[in-house]
Amino acid sequence: MSSPDVAPSHAALPAGWTAQEPTGDDVPDLVRLLRQHEKEARGWPGADSEQVAADVTGKGAVTRRHWLIRDPEGAARAWVSCHDRAAGRVLVGVTVDPDLDPAQAEPVATHCFALAERTSGEIARDRGLAATQMDSGAFQDDDRQDRWLKDAGFKHVRTWWQMERPVTAQDATDHPQPREGVVVHRVRRDDAVGLPDEEDLHAVHEILEESFADHFNNYRETFEEFLDRLRADPGHRWDHWWLADVDGAPAGALVGTTVTGRLDPAGNPVPDGSYVEYIGVHSSARGRGVAKALLWAVIADAAARGRNRVGLEVDADSPTGADGLYSSMGWKTVYVTESWHKDVEAPAG
Repeated sequence: MSSPDVAPSHAALPAGWTAQEPTGDDVPDLVRLLRQHEKEARGWPGADSEQVAADVTGKGAVTRRHWLIRDPEGAARAWVSCHDRAAGRVLVGVTVDPDLDPAQAEPVATHCFALAERTSGEIARDRGLAATQMDSGAFQDDDRQDRWLKDAGFKHVRTWWQMERPVTAQDATDHPQPREGVVVHRVRRDDAVGLPDEEDLHAVHEILEESFADHFNNYRETFEEFLDRLRADPGHRWDHWWLADVDGAPAGALVGTTVTGRLDPAGNPVPDGSYVEYIGVHSSARGRGVAKALLWAVIADAAARGRNRVGLEVDADSPTGADGLYSSMGWKTVYVTESWHKDVEAPAG
């Protein structure tokens, strides 16, 4: 195994500390660090070791850069992640050990955010852009993370409700049928090769791009970027993708995933769940009950698989009133997150 790259110097770390690109051997430390942060900031750990491994060394690694910070004793103390999400947008994660003494945590956090800014600028340069948006997040009421984001020049721009709906076995069959003219089906598969139908995949992409065009902070992705990103998720399953046809033409789409590896507040494993990554309805078909039909499809599917919940995220400031639909169908907010943004210029050269 080749030696990991060493991070360039920024806002110096304490003496004896190091910042290097993590390898597969570091994944357990990264998972432990992330779970410690989640437990402190949200109340329970939820990081999935499969997801972390995919992001660091698996399919998702090609669009991400990471730095792992260790103290002089070799303990993992912080993690910087920069995801080249789309042209002009970099998702930034900075995780600092909540058990770290404040006198050490402060310079470590400063170093991490400076490192994230440099890396984001380099991603913009490599894409041929003059600048990019750094898009980071925090759990609501995580005062330490909020303060560090402010100090690094980020602004709080949005709040998100993380919602879940419990699922029972009865939901597999006991639910309303779609309205007249609306037919929901899974993305078709080519039986000869076992791959999803190309036409259906393009329909999903086009519907989602159109339906999210006027949503907050939307960035267009090419069809190839869209597929590559979603397929890199360990929870990806082709049989979790649905289309809704309205009067015979595709007009709604839902992309779901499997949620594994979650722990309860006591640290015990939680059964697998389903998650709605994306749901969109073409503007020409709104008001036909398409979104509700798609949501009932994923609820019924989760019930048939013996799962106990379906999760999703909703923009707390969305003008569409989507939260009203979710609430009426049994979803409740279980925790709240925030988006923080900062624009950064690409370095010369």
